[in-house]
Amino acid sequence: MQLYMIRHCQSENNAMWAKLGDSTGRVDDPLLTEIGRKQAQLLGRFVATADPDVTLNDHDHHNRRGFGITHLYSSLMVRAIQTGLAIAATTGVPLVGWEEIHETGGIFLGDPESGERNGLPGKDRAFFEMQYPDLVLPDTMNPDGWWNRPFEEKPAIKLRAQTFVRQLWDRHGGTDDCVAIVTHGGFSQAILTQLLGLHYPLYESDLERPVWFRFNNGSISRIDFHEDYAMVAYLNRVDYLPAELIT
Repeated sequence: MQLYMIRHCQSENNAMWAKLGDSTGRVDDPLLTEIGRKQAQLLGRFVATADPDVTLNDHDHHNRRGFGITHLYSSLMVRAIQTGLAIAATTGVPLVGWEEIHETGGIFLGDPESGERNGLPGKDRAFFEMQYPDLVLPDTMNPDGWWNRPFEEKPAIKLRAQTFVRQLWDRHGGTDDCVAIVTHGGFSQAILTQLLGLHYPLYESDLERPVWFRFNNGSISRIDFHEDYAMVAYLNRVDYLPAELIT
């Protein structure tokens, strides 16, 4: 099995953070920006490109023959769905919602006075069916809003990454499937620290030195799963984007 972790393209929150350096004006479930939509179009074209006649001396660890995506999943956050639908449009692979691959924290907003981060419902089934009818929704999704719980604290993130790895193996382990998930920078960090056995920074007082991974908007990272080991082929690939669209 090959796993492609794709970070969503630039969102409104990403653009505001880049401009202001803080969370002023943050919204709970942002859309893609104009730049993000351009990134998504190029991303979709890139992963759909295939050239089976390319001559190679290895096992195509850089996808020079193409990606051959067989399964495509997205978190239920709108910026990931918009990115995933651009990939679905070019590859013809249906986009399936996978609730567990959402960004760290979940759907929330911070109180400007107290700083407390309050969980919100998230979009409901009716919204997705109206706005994104091509998205395949999970049967278990709460019809009143897929999040509907408090802000996700750091210990829960680590457990969710463990759950995702188990679910991924249950669905696709031991196969030749090429699985793409459209997820988020924070959760990609959690997945990698789980797979590599690295320290995940649960608390500010942790003494161990955490390892952080850089994930640009629209970046692709590839991990190959074998029966007895996993191989990281590459991380944070954005070479398909022109310099002015790298965010």
